[in-house]
Amino acid sequence: MEGLGRRTFIALCLYTALLTLSEVNSEIVHIPSVLHGVKGKSLLLSVETYFRLEDVEIQGSWYQTRPGGPKTLLVTFHNHTAIMLASMRHRKRYFFQPPNASLLIPRLDEAAEGDYHLDLDIHFPQRQELVRAERTVHVTVDVPVSTPVIQKTPSSTVVEDKENVTWTCRVENGTRVQYQWLRNNMPLDVSARHQFSQDNSTLVINPVRKKDIGQYRCLARNHISQRQSHTLDLSVFYGPYNLAVKSDHGLRTGEVFTVNPGELVFFDCQADSNPPNSCMWISKTNNATEVITVGLRLEVTSYKLAQAEEFLCRAFNNVTQKQDETQFTLVVASLGTGKERYVQESRSFSPLAAITLSCLFISCMLLVYFRRSCHHPKRGHEDATEDFGIYEFVSIPGKMESTQASSRSLAHLESVQDLHTTIYDVIRHIPETPTLATQSLLGKQCEG
Repeated sequence: MEGLGRRTFIALCLYTALLTLSEVNSEIVHIPSVLHGVKGKSLLLSVETYFRLEDVEIQGSWYQTRPGGPKTLLVTFHNHTAIMLASMRHRKRYFFQPPNASLLIPRLDEAAEGDYHLDLDIHFPQRQELVRAERTVHVTVDVPVSTPVIQKTPSSTVVEDKENVTWTCRVENGTRVQYQWLRNNMPLDVSARHQFSQDNSTLVINPVRKKDIGQYRCLARNHISQRQSHTLDLSVFYGPYNLAVKSDHGLRTGEVFTVNPGELVFFDCQADSNPPNSCMWISKTNNATEVITVGLRLEVTSYKLAQAEEFLCRAFNNVTQKQDETQFTLVVASLGTGKERYVQESRSFSPLAAITLSCLFISCMLLVYFRRSCHHPKRGHEDATEDFGIYEFVSIPGKMESTQASSRSLAHLESVQDLHTTIYDVIRHIPETPTLATQSLLGKQCEG
């Protein structure tokens, strides 16, 4: 039983030591898994240790494995000192960097590329532990990319849905270069019309469409650098699209334009097209069509139309050989309602109002005239008999410029525009000899 217990105790101790060794091994040493170097520059394969170097004893080796080649010993070291280098040719290519077992490559070239292995034996005297650590770092050696140059074939403007465009991007210097295409600073992805080469250096757009218009550039990059090309514009012949008829005259409701009788109306046929499209205006009457004119604008005189008539604008692109058309109806009707009618009525002067104002003005002037005659006789008058007479209120048909109108009436009515109305005037009749009755009547008026 004692032997069995002792063996069990030893097994537990070994198991605990293995767990401790595994845990320490995973935490005490760290190096990057990948390092990207620049050709002609130096590169440090740095080792990070998570313990006090003064408290341990280290022994280890660095190895290199080139692509497709064997594992080659580079250096063996103990604590802070390199014990040996594998060959003379490695002495100037690799340098051991104490105190943490790092390795320096002073000048990178193609031969320095590959996997570097670090084998470490770490002894902890205080704990009487020996830890073995193995790490590997992959080193790449690249040349920085130069500014890329792009080309477009064909270099001229292309026709949508009929032609394709091929873009190419090239660099003079650079290794392991990857390319990316951008339109208006947005990356382009693979689609049914966008095909890329394996390294993305070539882009084919087939077929070209309006949405492909924009500024194109190429981004070239590798592990250590990236550069952008200059921009090139892609121009495309397209359309016509979004055809519409517009007018500043009349009232529009949907595809129906309503205009006043006798009004001269202009219609414009507008579309999104490159090059600008040509237009043909067609009249549709009684299931028959007639070409009215050719051009972007249609001029219509409404008094020459029936109450309603249908028109059609047909747009055609001579390059894309595409066309589109839109139809509208022109209705001739009075628009004297609503806001426009209110404005027109506020600006006009009613004939009845002119007559009323004229009558009031004449009556007031007569009243003032009689009162002034009675209370303030004119100088040079011997008596009131000079104003004696029979006054008659008469109407004169015709325009304002009637020569029979009194000067006061005409002065007041100058603000009234050329209206056919009735003009009122006062005519004085003087009898040959005043009678006693009229003299008595005049005297009473003056006394009043």
